Amino acid sequence: MKVNSVLGELHIDDLGYTLVHEHMRTRSEAVAVQFPHLYDEQEEFELAKKQVLGAKAYGVKTIFDPTVMGLDRDVKLMEKISKETGVQIIAATGVYTFDTLPTRFAVNDVDFLAEQFVRDIEVGIQNTPIKAGFLKCATDVQGITPGVEKVIRAVARAHLQTGKPIMTHSHPATETGLRQIEIFEQEGVDLSKVLIGHCGDTDNIDYIQRVLDYGVFIGMDRYGISRVLSTQKRNETVLQLLDKGYENRIFLSQDYCCTTDMYKPNDLKKHVHPDWSMTYLLETVIPVLKEHGVTDKQLETIMVDNVKRWFKAI
Repeated sequence: MKVNSVLGELHIDDLGYTLVHEHMRTRSEAVAVQFPHLYDEQEEFELAKKQVLGAKAYGVKTIFDPTVMGLDRDVKLMEKISKETGVQIIAATGVYTFDTLPTRFAVNDVDFLAEQFVRDIEVGIQNTPIKAGFLKCATDVQGITPGVEKVIRAVARAHLQTGKPIMTHSHPATETGLRQIEIFEQEGVDLSKVLIGHCGDTDNIDYIQRVLDYGVFIGMDRYGISRVLSTQKRNETVLQLLDKGYENRIFLSQDYCCTTDMYKPNDLKKHVHPDWSMTYLLETVIPVLKEHGVTDKQLETIMVDNVKRWFKAI
C-alpha cells in the first residue's frame, strides 16, 4: 500500500515511528494575506525545522500534519521542511472550522466540497503535485452547525471515493466525537478508518470507551497542553486504556504548532504552555509511561503499527 507524502508516494511499511498529529505552522489565512508584515516566514521555517529535527533525534520518521483550510495550510512549506530534515511529512485535506464556511462553500452543496478534497488527494494541493494523504474535519464546543456538518459529510464522501483515512478535531467535554461518528455512520464510512482526535483532553473513561465501542481510533494527542488537562491525568487515562487492552486503537501525539498566531510573539506560547513541544512526548512522557509498566511492544503498536491499521494495511 502507498501513502501520499509531501515528497511523493511512500510504502506504508516505510512510515516507521510516527507522530500522527503535529503542525508545522498554524495561522489565520485572512490576516496572513491582508497583513503579511505581521509574519516572518523564514522564522517560521527555522522554528519548524528545529522542532522536527528534535523529534527525528528521538527516532521519529514520519509526521502527519493535519493543517488544512482554516489553519493556513502551506504544502510548499511542508515540502521544504521535509527536504531539509529528512523526516517524512503527510499533508491533509479538509476544512478546519467550528461554525461557518466561506461563501464559495456555503452556497454550493456537500458534493462540491467533497470534490475539492478528492482533487487534493488525486491531483494535488494548491496547484502543486503534492497530494494529501488523509482527511480532516473539526467539531468543537459550538457543536454540529450547518457549516460543520457540511464539512463532515464532505470528508466522509471524499473518504468513500478515495479510501483515505479520516482524522477529526473533537471536543470531549461536549462529546462531539460521538456526533461525528453518527454522521460518518449515516454516510457509510468504514469507522475503522476514523481517528477521533483530542480524546486525551478528558479523563472521562466512560466517554472514551463509548467512542471506542464504535471501532474507531482515538487520539491521545495533546500532550503538553496542560491547561486543558495535566500530563499526569493524561497519563493515568492512557494507562487505564492500556490496561483494558486498547493499545491497538490509540495514537499518542502533541498537536504541537511550531508557530501559531494564537501566541505572538512566539515566546508567549512557551509562557502559556511551558511543556509543549514536538519532543515532550518522546523525552518526558514515554519514559514515565514505561516506568508505570508500558512495554516496548505496546509502544511499538501505538507509535508504529497503528498507523498501518488506520490505513487498513494490517
